[in-house]
Amino acid sequence: MLLTSLNPAAVAAGADIADAVRIDGAVLSRNDLVGAATSVAERVGGARRVAVLATPTAATVLAVAGCLIAGVPVVPVPADVGLAERAHILADSAAQAWLGEQPEDPGGLPHVPVRLYARSWHRYPEPPAEATALIVYTSGTTGPPKGVQLSRQAIAADLDALAQAWQWTPDDVLVHGLPLFHVHGLVLGLLGSLRIGNRFVHTGKPTPAGYAAAGGSLYFGVPTVWSRVVSDPEAARALSSARLLVSGSAPLPVPTFSGLTELTGHRPVERYGSTESLITLSTTVDGERRPGWVGLPLAGVRTRLVDDAGDPAPHDGETIGRLQVRSPTLFDGYLNLPDATAAAFDADGWYRTGDVGIIDGDGMHRIVGRESVDLIKSGGYRIGAGEVESVLLGHPDVVEAAVVGLPDTDLGQRIVAFVVGSSGIKADPVALIEFVAQQLSVHKRPREVRVLDALPRNAMGKVLKKQLMTQG
Repeated sequence: MLLTSLNPAAVAAGADIADAVRIDGAVLSRNDLVGAATSVAERVGGARRVAVLATPTAATVLAVAGCLIAGVPVVPVPADVGLAERAHILADSAAQAWLGEQPEDPGGLPHVPVRLYARSWHRYPEPPAEATALIVYTSGTTGPPKGVQLSRQAIAADLDALAQAWQWTPDDVLVHGLPLFHVHGLVLGLLGSLRIGNRFVHTGKPTPAGYAAAGGSLYFGVPTVWSRVVSDPEAARALSSARLLVSGSAPLPVPTFSGLTELTGHRPVERYGSTESLITLSTTVDGERRPGWVGLPLAGVRTRLVDDAGDPAPHDGETIGRLQVRSPTLFDGYLNLPDATAAAFDADGWYRTGDVGIIDGDGMHRIVGRESVDLIKSGGYRIGAGEVESVLLGHPDVVEAAVVGLPDTDLGQRIVAFVVGSSGIKADPVALIEFVAQQLSVHKRPREVRVLDALPRNAMGKVLKKQLMTQG
């Protein structure tokens, strides 16, 4: 069902593309991809699992594609991961070898190099649709990283639903500079391109200049990338010839949405998902794109909001509830963790995303954030951190904002905002508190504003709020 010959219809029709993949200075035609990836498949066929040091290189592209052809599950490993975390991933996954690039410390595993110029035209039968394609390890914010098992059919269902929502076709040129060890860069960017048959360009680092020079029709980025693009008007205007700009992995600030719209002429598409569910919600090519909202369920996806008692929450555009999902894109459980897998689902098979959100009467979804850090219960009110952050980002003196709830003996939790001021400007905490109080209900104002030089973020640009919460 997924990628036996990368794009069987195109290959069978003789539709070779000379520049199907551009990455790290290498250019691969579609026939190069098929021949070299099949050669990789011959070298790893029969393996239980292999680890791939997921650097943005041609070797990584061929390693992942070769394993998909051979039906061998891939464990993508971040190149900058710490030694303890890497050791955990290797031990937990029981990977048998490194495929592609070799890390400085291979952890005792043998190394199977990828030969970029080797070719094979052996035909492999399609592995079972339910077979595991990837084991992607989560960030480990609540303990050691967990291995999320993603099947071939889940990935295929997600990519096909996104192709429908975004009118994504083989005529597109997809550009991004995101890591290849997360769903965004690896599944959507690389595997999406291989399945659909479009040209794929990886810019290395996701710089505004790199995006502007790539000449793409479809661009993927995280909010940090789009914020930098907006800060470079010349680069942003160069994207006006694109067809679609897509943002994900974290909420896109409303000022960044507005800046992209003004400079490029495109209202960006926002989407929502997770490693466990893949992408389940998105705005669409021909639908409404509302700043701060992530759209409607993709084809085959069902969602619901529940309150603290597990009862349905109203779809009134205001009430915050816990978001649950049923979808053909869901993961097959956490590797070696049956209890954690069971806890992730309710008795009827709904996946508990751990996120809280709002749904309006038209079915549009807004994600407030993680239940653990973004749902603030203060003075008897339920407040979404994202709503307060959006207002703060609308102030001219603020370029970054993160809002959390810290323990408070009187309120239960008090709203605390961490902000980064505009260049050369020292943000005034008292003025920012008053600014929020004027824009939102008074109970949603921060009780405290702390000014930082930068917010702590992970590789995908997500703010590490648990670090902020430890500051008391």
